[in-house]
Amino acid sequence: MTPTAILESALYVTDLDLAEAFYADVLCLERVTKVDDRHVFFRCGHGVLLLFQPNATVVPPAPDARLPVPPHGMRGEGHLCFAASAEEIERWKARLQALDVVIEADFEWPQGGRSIYFRDPSGNSLEFAEPRIWGIE
Repeated sequence: MTPTAILESALYVTDLDLAEAFYADVLCLERVTKVDDRHVFFRCGHGVLLLFQPNATVVPPAPDARLPVPPHGMRGEGHLCFAASAEEIERWKARLQALDVVIEADFEWPQGGRSIYFRDPSGNSLEFAEPRIWGIE
């Protein structure tokens, strides 16, 4: 057996409200749930993007917690790549630039496929890339 997909991915943010606005308003993701000062989750295709406030996710659950999720998390900037076609990447680039989001890199990979890189308000590195950069058609 091998996993067939990633169901959820997590990033850690310094300002949950600012991150929520960025991912909802700039990237147009649908919010699934939010717990103030802890996390906000967004639907992304068939998966979910989890945004955590790092100080809250290192706290172990109470012994009587309804959902005994163990502590997890990290500190600092992470990376996440969104799949997009060449045409979608061009539209995303125009949208991001129109919203004053700096494009840090825009290039074609040697094996084919394009990527653009930018940052969220917490400094996480975000990317839109054609799946063919990984040999996925």
